[in-house]
Amino acid sequence: MVANAQKKWTVEEYLAFERSSEEKHEYYAGEIFAMSGASREHNLVVMNTGTALNSQLAQRPCEVYPSDMRVKINSIKYTYPDVTVVCGEPRFADDEFDTLLNPTVIVEVLSESTEKYDRGKKSEHYRTLDSLQEYVLIAQDEIHTEHYIRANNKWVLTEAKTIDAKVELSSINCTLSLADVYRKVTFEADTSSTEA
Repeated sequence: MVANAQKKWTVEEYLAFERSSEEKHEYYAGEIFAMSGASREHNLVVMNTGTALNSQLAQRPCEVYPSDMRVKINSIKYTYPDVTVVCGEPRFADDEFDTLLNPTVIVEVLSESTEKYDRGKKSEHYRTLDSLQEYVLIAQDEIHTEHYIRANNKWVLTEAKTIDAKVELSSINCTLSLADVYRKVTFEADTSSTEA
């Protein structure tokens, strides 16, 4: 991400700018940050994950959104998760219906340039959302997921590191098979793709 540090932006200025921009920007405390492009592997993992969730939720009162759905964390933080799921009635910040207030599950695919932020501050921000029940981090350069689930007002972490593993998203009654998540993804260390 690259900061646009020319001025401090109000939320209203940010939203007006963002809605007319061809690029996506995150907002934090008066600053906007351009979202960089993603690699082939990143895009495959995002699409595979979104497709797997969407097919499991097709007949339920849940919606799966790609990375174009903005999420409002609080009055000073707006972001674009890679995959967002909301179950029940989605609530939006205004009548533009482009800023979600109540995600149930958020998935972030880790990139080299954003991994530290996704694991650190961004993760902390997401976990302040009352509606959020699960948060999943997925590596794009190796088979590895980190699954955070809210349990008794605490966040519990489980990890998966094998292609035959599954991530159980209990809040939405879905299962992510890592074979599906990593379908057609090629890892540098081992040039064979995961053709599952």
